Amino acid sequence: MSPPDTDDVAAFDCSHYVRLSGRQWLVVAAALLVLVGLGPLVWERIEGFNPTGDYRVPYELSNDYWLYNRYCHRVCEQGKVLVVGDSVVWGHYVEPDQTLSHYLNEFSRGDRFVNLGADGTHPAALLGLLKHYGSDIRGRTVLLHLNPLWMSSSKHDLETTKEFRFNHPELVPQFTPRIPCYKAPLSARIRIAMRREMPFANWVSHMRAAYFQNLDLAAWTIEHPYGCPVTAMARKLPEPRAPKRPPQAQKEPRKQDMAWVDLESSLQWQFFRRAVQLLQERGNTVFVLVGPFNEHMLTDQNKVVYGRLKQGIEAWMQKNSIPYLIPAALPPECYVDASHPPAEGYALLAKTLAESPSFKAVMLK
Repeated sequence: MSPPDTDDVAAFDCSHYVRLSGRQWLVVAAALLVLVGLGPLVWERIEGFNPTGDYRVPYELSNDYWLYNRYCHRVCEQGKVLVVGDSVVWGHYVEPDQTLSHYLNEFSRGDRFVNLGADGTHPAALLGLLKHYGSDIRGRTVLLHLNPLWMSSSKHDLETTKEFRFNHPELVPQFTPRIPCYKAPLSARIRIAMRREMPFANWVSHMRAAYFQNLDLAAWTIEHPYGCPVTAMARKLPEPRAPKRPPQAQKEPRKQDMAWVDLESSLQWQFFRRAVQLLQERGNTVFVLVGPFNEHMLTDQNKVVYGRLKQGIEAWMQKNSIPYLIPAALPPECYVDASHPPAEGYALLAKTLAESPSFKAVMLK
């Protein structure tokens, strides 16, 4: 076989390759460095983000930790009291002006409390959120919520060895302490750990979540062949509205036996204590609100077990001189499910807090 013609080889190469000189490669490298270093900072000036009043991170952006960090920085600069926790703080079944932080502002006749809740942040995820994306929470007053629901079974507590999908896997510890049900491969864990320290990577995740339906640019253009990415980026951020209306409450809810875990061996309780410690190490004044869990759905025997769990939590708070409140259960009509109140439930809970001597002592400092 005769060798291919030299001109044919050159034509073939030129049809498949873009040839850059050494100087051009330096220009490309410099442009990439500028994008990586300045992209997030420039976008902060471009993107319309002016949270006021009862703002909370939108439900659709619950996994947008770049936006959470940005919002956290904003409210910490304003010297607000930070209400931190999971969907109970966020207000899963209510609108922004019906949440715990809103009613606390009403009772205090001011604008001191802000909603820093994030939907689905069980204690293991909450610790990661505060550690990696809440570094601006320093020297502040924090109302930290503990939802006992996360200790109502070995699955919720992440103790089970069977793999299952749980909320916010990117926030939990990737290496130690070990979470038995978390089976992500080592490569994924390393990638997650590295991304936490890279603002550019978190910004890219924000752009995907906020403007491209959680797709990368290539996948988005396939899904929207006639769409313009620039036009998509011009849209406003989602509104912080409730994801859905509350379901119809049952007239006589069935009593349940929750498989409460032992407090001393509970992973979620361990992570919650570390979250309190982290906040205190950063010079914050922490007030802990426990529950209130919907005890009306428990059998009489299960209420006794839950009572012992609360006693253990209270003993730890007292031993460590942490101001707290474990309020009595709200009336049955003030629950949508095991832990989420409707608007009237939040109003009653805020009133209970506002009248608590321990709460007043912390908030009036």
